[in-house]
Amino acid sequence: MFSRDQEIDFEPLFGKALNALKHRGPDDRGTKQIRSSEGALGLGHTRLSIIDLSEGGRQPMHSSDGRFTLVFNGEIYNYKELRAELRDQGHEFRTKSDSEVLLACWSFWGKSCLKRLRGMFAFSIHDKRDETVTCARDAFGIKPFFYTCDANAFSFASEIPALLLLLEKRPALNLQLAHDYLVYGAYDDREATFHEGIRHLAPGHMMTFYLSKPANPEMERWWFPCIKERADLSIEEVAEQLREKFLLNVRLHLRSDVPLGVALSGGLDSSALVCAMRHLEPDLPINTFSFVARDTPGDEESWVDEINEHVGASPHKVKIDPNELAEDLDDMIRAQGEPFGSTSIYAQYRVFRLAKEHGTKVLLEGQGADELLGGYHGYSHARIRSLLDQGKYAKLMSFLKAWGGWPGRSFGNGLLQLGSILLPDALHPLARKLSGRSPRPKWMNDHFLEKEGLSSSRPQADLSDEASARRLSEALRNALTGKGLAALLRHSDRNSMRWSIESRVPFLTTDLAEFLLGLPEDFLVSDKGETKSVFRLAMKGIVPDTVLNRRDKVGFSTPERHWLASLGKKPLSWIEGLKSIPFVNFDASLKTFGESLDENRPLAFEAWRLMNLGRWIQIHGHAA
Repeated sequence: MFSRDQEIDFEPLFGKALNALKHRGPDDRGTKQIRSSEGALGLGHTRLSIIDLSEGGRQPMHSSDGRFTLVFNGEIYNYKELRAELRDQGHEFRTKSDSEVLLACWSFWGKSCLKRLRGMFAFSIHDKRDETVTCARDAFGIKPFFYTCDANAFSFASEIPALLLLLEKRPALNLQLAHDYLVYGAYDDREATFHEGIRHLAPGHMMTFYLSKPANPEMERWWFPCIKERADLSIEEVAEQLREKFLLNVRLHLRSDVPLGVALSGGLDSSALVCAMRHLEPDLPINTFSFVARDTPGDEESWVDEINEHVGASPHKVKIDPNELAEDLDDMIRAQGEPFGSTSIYAQYRVFRLAKEHGTKVLLEGQGADELLGGYHGYSHARIRSLLDQGKYAKLMSFLKAWGGWPGRSFGNGLLQLGSILLPDALHPLARKLSGRSPRPKWMNDHFLEKEGLSSSRPQADLSDEASARRLSEALRNALTGKGLAALLRHSDRNSMRWSIESRVPFLTTDLAEFLLGLPEDFLVSDKGETKSVFRLAMKGIVPDTVLNRRDKVGFSTPERHWLASLGKKPLSWIEGLKSIPFVNFDASLKTFGESLDENRPLAFEAWRLMNLGRWIQIHGHAA
């Protein structure tokens, strides 16, 4: 936090703010106040000790020459290699921590060091000589960074509740974001937050505050991958290189001075992590943690059991009673900080709690693999666009037929996607209306939106000229850099940190992303509609063929309707928080929620969102 008031005492504020972040760093804390001709700067840190458990890793940390001061959240997995390189340049180290390596990297290379880092990070570095504070966030936004600034001050924190404690006035609710969340389920897809005036530092970005002008930070994007196609390798050669890169990533992510485990869902991605660990470390004790939904269509317990048996892991499972959701909902809403998408986030919350109960401090996850490799249902909309751009119409029809033959898909659905692409944007609302899908919810007050100048349109990712005929690669890049993956990473970070556990995502490194985004698109989503095609080939001999050949994609799903229906009348009181939002017709929203629990009606996707935002408003005391 910086203030032009040179006499300000940060200690009372920092005491409260650091207490609000204690779950993120229960092992140690430190503060530093720095006076300058421009004002006063205060830095505070709470530490979760993972690498070098001694006091040598305490922050704020100062460079050997006293010029730089660092506060850092995250892990640098290739810190040993970087330390060796810097030692060759004459740098001496006092500790074994990755924090000291990061500080030395910045001292030696400056901002160009960011592309050398293999890790997750959000950090701030004060430059005493230039009187600046530079803040940087990792390429994918694995670690959070929130900030606010004006002419007299700037403040930043890892979580919004801590940042709010540094502000004189509580921000108002961001009505545009509340609208987009309720209607479209959009969140964590932009720099704005649900609090007016509080922003994310976007993934792959850095900003520099000059203490002389705190209201105008200089913003710079330090990572944005190229998607130009490379065609110099066969799919077999690519699979060999991918295997090597993935195993190296897993090896680096196993570096820890505390116990670690794996979140195992039963799908390809988490199964590949567990099997890669066993391939690399034949004698390593492996503990897996899984959510199981027995007797439901989304249950993957049999696949979890197969992987655990295959590698000889020690399994730990959690099965959730619907009443537990009601008991834990407020705690989870506080932990997440902002509204979120579905009850699947609660299942993840419980998996991390299970790991905490078994003494695990680091958990590896398969997050990001779908966005790297063309997972889910194969990003079919983008794949269709690519084939259209290329003018390969016969190949397009062949792809649609093959794609539609997989479980959970259909040729008819593929044709509808093709039609939506060919239909002019201006006719989309009419098409939705003719198909029986109302473009506006019944509980929406459109008059207020118009009066306040709020947009009712769905947020869209831009299509670039650079990506013509590379629409799948473009869609994956958009997802990786903030238009999809960001929300999933937020869920993991807050749920893990709630239980003081570090969540690691070995798929997400910049070198692996750059490699995959440059591949021919049919290496990722094959002409036969197979997702993650080259990765399945790369994992031959490591992951069981039964898993590699799976045709279904269950995902991390929960029996949401059953859980909500089991809550009884409790959600009706939670929804009352929506009364403070002027564009919501409360009575109509209550009716929509009630109807969504009727098993004879389709589940309304906004049911959870209405309840979640309403309860979030009640907890945080927000008003529009």
